Amino acid sequence: MALTDTFVRTTKPSGKPPGDKYADGQGLYLHVKNAGKYWRLSYRYLGKQKTLALGVYPAVTLAQARQRRDKARALLADGVDPSTAKRQEKQAKIAEAANTFEAVARDWLARTSAKRAEITQLKVKTWLEKDAFPFIGNMPIATIGPRDVLERVVRKLEARGAIDTAHRLKQLCGQVFRYAVVTGLAERDVTADLRDALTAKTTANHAAITDPRLVGELLRSIQDFKGHPCTLAALKLSPLVFVRPGELRTAAWAEIDLDAAEWRIPGAKMKMKHDHIVPLSRQAVEILRGVQPVSGHGRYVFPSLRTGERPMSENTVNAALRAMGYSADTHTGHGFRATARTIMDEVLNERVDLIEHQLAHAVKDVNGRAYNRTAHLPARRLMMQRWADYLDGLRLGTECAEPSGSA
Repeated sequence: MALTDTFVRTTKPSGKPPGDKYADGQGLYLHVKNAGKYWRLSYRYLGKQKTLALGVYPAVTLAQARQRRDKARALLADGVDPSTAKRQEKQAKIAEAANTFEAVARDWLARTSAKRAEITQLKVKTWLEKDAFPFIGNMPIATIGPRDVLERVVRKLEARGAIDTAHRLKQLCGQVFRYAVVTGLAERDVTADLRDALTAKTTANHAAITDPRLVGELLRSIQDFKGHPCTLAALKLSPLVFVRPGELRTAAWAEIDLDAAEWRIPGAKMKMKHDHIVPLSRQAVEILRGVQPVSGHGRYVFPSLRTGERPMSENTVNAALRAMGYSADTHTGHGFRATARTIMDEVLNERVDLIEHQLAHAVKDVNGRAYNRTAHLPARRLMMQRWADYLDGLRLGTECAEPSGSA
């Protein structure tokens, strides 16, 4: 005789060990004990009598217990032990819970760090920690769908106007998913479904002043800047060395030889992954010697204003420029590169290949081979000194400040 909901709900334990068993049919029974009411399935597998736990009443109702019984009997019909299947399913759920998006992403970050410059690694890590982990980080990566990434990550960035960051983070999430696929933790890269779902990226060059007269005004504004000595030194050095902002702010004292007037940046920090040599003009050496008493005891030339253990914030130079009255549409920290590239070529008539070398762009010889880091170093050293002297002239008003082609 099959059990009823009323009987299951009202039956009480008799108190006799090991409890009372009430059959429902096809091996399913209710085991009533002082501690509670338990659903069990009695079955035989490979000639052995076995018992499978199906849950506890009332969390598992009579109807649900019967469904679980039918599922177990279907496994038996296929030659599968339901106890083994249950154990494997539990282990899979434990593994799935452990392989969250954040756990997989951090593993991916660690295993691929050698492919990125130090500054890029820090930036990627920060993007994930700030804009992805709080929203999908604790979700098992195998359970995340396209809408999770779209609504919980991308749309939040778009809502605050960070369109380019939304695209970058979508790409990063895609790399994490593809890593999960090859490691057997996910079925596919779900971000592929978001190809046409994002707001179009804005495309704009880094704003830069390229008129020598206005460059002179900028240099005088920097000279008069009243800020932290490290910030002032970074501002003064930026036009002299015109490296990328990330390379400047992570400059380490160990990379700089003031006596040899050279700054050797390791390839791990460079966009092109090649070591880079920056010849230091007399003016650049003077700036570095001036800031050495402030930061020379630490690792970084321009340490964080909050803690010397980290480099200066990527926003520090731009924030200083904004404080001096230069908007993001007028000039940026990255814009010093365009300033140098334009004026050195169009006004000073410096060799373009030397300028490109100093910008750490890919320059190849007539056979298509990339030059090494020491290529044309003596000539570049002289060029960098001429550039520094020219900038001094612009700042002091003693250099001709008319753009090339002016009347």
